Amino acid sequence: MKTAKEIERDLKKAEKLAKFEAKKKKQDAAKTAAATTAKPKKEKKVEEPVPQFVDQTKPGEKKILIPFEDPSFKAYNPQNIESSWYSWWDSQGFHAPEFTASGDIKPEGAFTIPAPPPNVTGALHIGHALTIAIQDTLIRYNRMKGKTTLFIPGFDHAGIATQSVVEKQLAKQGLSRHDLGREKFVEKVWEWKEEYHGKIKNQVKKLGASYDWTREAFTLDDARSEAVVEAFVRLHDDGTIYRASRLVNWSVKLNTAISNLEVDNKTVPGRTLLAVPGYDEKIEFGVLTSFAYQVEGSDEKLVVATTRPETIFGDTGVAVHPDDARYKHLHGKFVFHPFLDKKIPIVCDKEAVDMEFGTGAVKITPGHDNNDYATGKRQGLEVVNILTDDGLLNENCGEWEGIKRFDARAKVINSLKSKGLFVEQQDNEMTIPTCSRSGDIIEPYLKPQWWVSQSDMAKEAIKAVRSGAITITPKSSESEYFHWMENIQDWCISRQLWWGHRCPVYLVKMDGSEDDNSLDNNYWVAGRSLEEAQQKANIKFAGKKFTLEQDEDVLDTWFSSGLWPFTTVGWPNTQAEDFKRFYPLSMLETGWDILFFWVSRMILLSLKLTGEIPFKEVFCHSLVRDAQGRKMSKSLGNVVDPLDVIAGIPLQQLHDKLKGGNLDPSELIRAEEGQKQSYPNGIPECGTDALRFALCAYTTGGRDINLDIMRVEGYRKFCNKIYQATKFALMRLGDDYVPPAAKGLTGKESLVEKWILHKLNMTSKSVNDALDARDFLTSTTAIYDFWYDLCDVYIENSKYLILEGSEEQKKSARDTLYTCTDGALRLIHPFMPFLTEEMWQRLPKRASETSETIVTAAYPVYSASMDDSEAYKSYEMVLEITKGARSLLSQYNILKNGQIFVEATTSEIYTVASKQQDSIVSLIKAVEHITVVKDASQVPEGCALQSVTPECSVHVLVKGQVDIGAEIAKIQSKLAKAAKAKEAIVKTINGKDYAEKASDSAKELNQTRLEATVADIETLEATISNLERLKL
Repeated sequence: MKTAKEIERDLKKAEKLAKFEAKKKKQDAAKTAAATTAKPKKEKKVEEPVPQFVDQTKPGEKKILIPFEDPSFKAYNPQNIESSWYSWWDSQGFHAPEFTASGDIKPEGAFTIPAPPPNVTGALHIGHALTIAIQDTLIRYNRMKGKTTLFIPGFDHAGIATQSVVEKQLAKQGLSRHDLGREKFVEKVWEWKEEYHGKIKNQVKKLGASYDWTREAFTLDDARSEAVVEAFVRLHDDGTIYRASRLVNWSVKLNTAISNLEVDNKTVPGRTLLAVPGYDEKIEFGVLTSFAYQVEGSDEKLVVATTRPETIFGDTGVAVHPDDARYKHLHGKFVFHPFLDKKIPIVCDKEAVDMEFGTGAVKITPGHDNNDYATGKRQGLEVVNILTDDGLLNENCGEWEGIKRFDARAKVINSLKSKGLFVEQQDNEMTIPTCSRSGDIIEPYLKPQWWVSQSDMAKEAIKAVRSGAITITPKSSESEYFHWMENIQDWCISRQLWWGHRCPVYLVKMDGSEDDNSLDNNYWVAGRSLEEAQQKANIKFAGKKFTLEQDEDVLDTWFSSGLWPFTTVGWPNTQAEDFKRFYPLSMLETGWDILFFWVSRMILLSLKLTGEIPFKEVFCHSLVRDAQGRKMSKSLGNVVDPLDVIAGIPLQQLHDKLKGGNLDPSELIRAEEGQKQSYPNGIPECGTDALRFALCAYTTGGRDINLDIMRVEGYRKFCNKIYQATKFALMRLGDDYVPPAAKGLTGKESLVEKWILHKLNMTSKSVNDALDARDFLTSTTAIYDFWYDLCDVYIENSKYLILEGSEEQKKSARDTLYTCTDGALRLIHPFMPFLTEEMWQRLPKRASETSETIVTAAYPVYSASMDDSEAYKSYEMVLEITKGARSLLSQYNILKNGQIFVEATTSEIYTVASKQQDSIVSLIKAVEHITVVKDASQVPEGCALQSVTPECSVHVLVKGQVDIGAEIAKIQSKLAKAAKAKEAIVKTINGKDYAEKASDSAKELNQTRLEATVADIETLEATISNLERLKL
């Protein structure tokens, strides 16, 4: 019986002969025609374009599968593959939680994630794609494990961000929100929300997130609004929420307080001019101005320094260190304010003053500096606010009232000079807080606001994590959580906006009273409605006449977001089915950067309002940076829209998108240059599956991900490999193939089958363990490696079994091919939902398969019955022999008719190699057969050797197979080039200033190149030595 190789060779010969005969006939016909007609010009062959796939599937219906013979399906195309599946999944309810017949959680348990709600202000960015990739992978994995899964979608109203965008739109029309009035303006914002909500929802679906859309939530919808009111009223009634006048981050441009998350801290090295909203000319920062206060009752002056001269009107003290001998005589004395009719006390404070810094005297402005506010509290100093909400000096500044804050800066300096009190100015590196929404310079500003007392709640939140009730991964995030909770400050929840949850609290205004009681908590009542507030006020102020006035402010967006995990399952109705079934939820997954602003507050509020933890696990993923490790920034031109990665985009269109933003001309030029550097050829079309897999593969537990788009494109090629391999498997199986009813071993499997089934079994174990441990790198690597083993080893090796084996061998090889293809598609489905559904739907199904979709099909798990470590070990030896043979054939440039001798000194290896000769030959292109021997004496002379193990070596006959002299000349030429390359690298490394000036990445790259070049040189020298020996 002929081997598979011999049959294949005969077929090729016959095919060549047929082609030759056809060509000869054609030539004869052409000669005859040439006698009567002129010879036509030879036309250049034009490649026909691949026809565009037109999906005829109606939305919501199961996709109409096009045969692979269709030209548009010849190669993998993400658009073709990803169409129609999501709407079918959604319409069929495959993403909804599945319960038992009695409506309970399935015996396998529940797995629930509340998706972090993206803002409705615009498009998603690559960070959202990372979040969805990780969360949806875990949801799909647990769904396939048979659990009742719930993935809750939603969107955030994003108070400041959304209002700011709409106000900018109005400004282009010459309007402000005040021109429209509160009600009309809010209607306008709702219109914006509806438009962008729809866009973002479509983007999310494009990313494959398997949300249960029937449970979609919006932080400003009726259900969440009711919950926010309930939470505020409860917390106000028990004193957790209280009224106080304290310093806040004030944005003059937006006219509201903002959270720390919305403050960007910019560092300037010294004197720097910055554009500030509301000013025609740039304002100077990074300058330390020194001036003198006149000491009362003497000619002495006390010199202080400030980077904000305009705050002089709010100075209510000058601090010195109690141990500073220079100022002992001034303890308890006063200085005169240069512009106001008042005296300022000199106070002693160890915390506020460093004797070695500057003059050792510090001006204290409690109303406009956070450190000074603390000093003022310690010293009992007056807290004076010098600004209006619009950033003008107020009545506390005397004749300076009405001047804009930064105009006052220059005027104050000039006035100090005229009074002889100016000392000097110096460049000073400083950090400037700016508003991320408007670019305005943030002002620490004294404002009566609503605050949440958090210290008592924090104690319980710390216990929840220390006890293990909540786990936080990675450990670095857990440490940060404890640090923040142990040093927690009260939380300002007031925002001076119109878009958001209006504070459900009312000021009791006593008839006939001129007093301002707005700072007194006793004069505020919270109510779920005006009627409830009225009832509370009637009891509190029985017999008195008053009116109620609702607070104009809205609540910080993070307040409603902090209620997210329990309001999305029905709270405050704790009898709601979802609340009873699912709360607390399984997991909260998000970026580590909002651990404090969001995650911690959810824990605080859940423990306070429900008495339970909100979720059992917190997983903090990395932040996405560009390939150079830079933070994503519009001004750098490196911000990535995930849809651009999915669909691809030319460089010019990337430039055009920049022009549609808010960058100034200089930033635009810089951003375009950044795009040219990062994406010189634009962004190639990668598809959703490749993007998701890449983002998960990047998730290693580190703080940052340096995203290289070319690596994502590499995973598109991996998608193509899966696509082509499954197509090939279907062809090998044949149209009439029927898989066994159940998966399992028959005992008739060949060694390569046992090996690949063992690999599938162990990969299943590895991936399950890794996903349970949130180890995305291990899981993606294991799946990736298995697909390559399936394609490059099993499919190649099984060809001869399927084509030329006995009927029993053919059936067994096909069954194994089916089991592995089906298993591999299931393994990778959580990462690549679209490609796997497309290919799985084309596979024939076992009689025992009950799932209509791969979405709900069973995930592969480890089975002891499929374990065969002996077979695995034996076939690994076959692969090592193959690798050794390939290496030698390549080394000596033997491309055909190679003669291989396998020397096996143990009976075990001899038996394996002998039985697997066909298998080894099928994996090596350059040989027709191999010879297995027990001793080196049986190997002919003129062979090159490579050791596989101490008990096994591979020999390749070189003498007589190649022109040794010509091969030596070729290799010497390669050796010369390698030596030259090494010389160039060494010269670079030894260059002047290399150690100091070269970046770490450049040094690492050069060292790697040097090591690789040295290894190449050693290999080439060894090959020449072997060839010289063979000449003898």
